[in-house]
Amino acid sequence: MITAVLFVVMLLVLVIPHEFGHMIVAKLCGVQVNEFSVGMGPLIFQKQKGETMYSVRLLPLGGFCAMEGEDEESENPRAFNNKKPSQKIAVLLAGVMMNVLLALIIVFGVLTSTGVPTTTLSEVQKGSPAYEAGLKEGDKIIAIDGNETESWAEVVAAITEYHEGDTLEISTIRNGRNQVRFVKPEYNNESERYTIGIIAGVTKNPVKVISYSVQYTKNLNSSVIMSFKMLLTGKLSRNDVSGPVGMVKIVDQTRSYGITSYLLLVALISLNLALFNILPFPALDGGRILFVIIRMVTGKAISDELEGTIHAVGMLLLLGFFIFITCNDVINLF
Repeated sequence: MITAVLFVVMLLVLVIPHEFGHMIVAKLCGVQVNEFSVGMGPLIFQKQKGETMYSVRLLPLGGFCAMEGEDEESENPRAFNNKKPSQKIAVLLAGVMMNVLLALIIVFGVLTSTGVPTTTLSEVQKGSPAYEAGLKEGDKIIAIDGNETESWAEVVAAITEYHEGDTLEISTIRNGRNQVRFVKPEYNNESERYTIGIIAGVTKNPVKVISYSVQYTKNLNSSVIMSFKMLLTGKLSRNDVSGPVGMVKIVDQTRSYGITSYLLLVALISLNLALFNILPFPALDGGRILFVIIRMVTGKAISDELEGTIHAVGMLLLLGFFIFITCNDVINLF
């Protein structure tokens, strides 16, 4: 039951800000927004405020922002189809940008709570290679093998890339004085990598947290892009792609590790949603942006009605893909 609730919350958190981004930028550009809905399906509640109907619907599977002239021709001067190309692109990009911003906010919130690792050591484990080499709590690692280490990730990478038989030259600052220690990492069977027995200190300095959050989000985004490339090049199989059923399973596995893991999962999926939506495929934001650009070049060679039909076909294809991955999820359960 808890997993189901967390899954529904995740869907709403991912989709509502996306659609909210469309609505806010649409209103800023003077586009008439007819309805903004939380949820899909049968209507539960609605309230008219100005020109926009705000509604809540039965199925908590996201929501939508319905703009005048979005998928049909309209003579209304405030219709989406009558706006400048730059305004259309701004409205369409807003959803994607909101998903990226959402991921950044989630990561920032998590790191504000947990703190971010620094290159200053909070502990050196007794009997470890670092301890035997003379490293101590409070030492700040500034370089490894002559390469500056400005983040804990760089420290970990340098140790992980250690080659058997070599010795790491670790430069530190202790009480304002530079020191050099020579350490031979040992292989840790549990983590399946080389370690030297050091633990990073953490800081909750807002500037460092913001900087680390941006870098962490960029790294997440790079991972998402790499996964898409691997999928398109055949390096990932269909069993590596998850739909709603698979996502429920992933949420269930993640919640056992705590709220932090769940929130980072939401951030990761938010970036996935942003990247998926920007693909130049009909019905997606990227596909709509592509049509805006094409129509800038071709003029009225493509009518609003024709574009709407193409997006409708695209939506059917996406629905078919949705059904396919859902069936694949069910098969993988067995």
